[in-house]
Amino acid sequence: MVKFLGQNEAINIDQELFNEYKFSVDQLMELAGLSCAVAIAKCYPISDLRDSNILVFCGPGNNGGDGLVCARHLKLFGYCPSVYYPKRTEKPLYQNLTTQCQAMAVPFLEDAPTAEALNKNYSLLVDALFGFSFRPPMREEFVSVVDAIKKSGVPLCSVDIPSGWDVEDGAPESGGLEPDLLISLTAPKKCAEKFRGRFHYLGGRFVPPALEKKYDLKLPKYPGTEVCVKL
Repeated sequence: MVKFLGQNEAINIDQELFNEYKFSVDQLMELAGLSCAVAIAKCYPISDLRDSNILVFCGPGNNGGDGLVCARHLKLFGYCPSVYYPKRTEKPLYQNLTTQCQAMAVPFLEDAPTAEALNKNYSLLVDALFGFSFRPPMREEFVSVVDAIKKSGVPLCSVDIPSGWDVEDGAPESGGLEPDLLISLTAPKKCAEKFRGRFHYLGGRFVPPALEKKYDLKLPKYPGTEVCVKL
């Protein structure tokens, strides 16, 4: 059985990948975002959707960066992704990822969409707002965004952590996002044990064997050349 990580373990593994194994942030982000796009394409083929319109919600940190990469690859796969990225960072990495999406003609929404607009305009939503460094409560500017996603009823894919969930304890008592697809990255986090959606995939095929052994991750084997695997 694959190991489910606590928050501190997830943070420590990330730091070891950067410091001990010399991965760069953008390198891991590219691999993670690609695996998310592939998992989405597996679970929601274009032929099964009402249309190919997907809205990717990107937060200010690494989870949002994964979302930007995911959006770019979804475009390459033939979908019609748009991005809502309300709190952008000035760091060059994120500016570059934004430029790359724009170069692929991926539209960026200026205003927060309502639940009604989400229902009308999109067949699928991707939640890349907050990752495993998130600690409740959610910042006020994102509360209305998450509320609109919840009220919309549009199928939702969450990247690594359903935004607003406690990384270890799961959804808040008031009720949280209920994704249909969860794409865990590197290794699933403890909150994923409480995931009740239809699809759970693992992405991020980059963990060195020594690191997997140190943390006893018990990762599943990725078949063939796949960048994600169903859990």
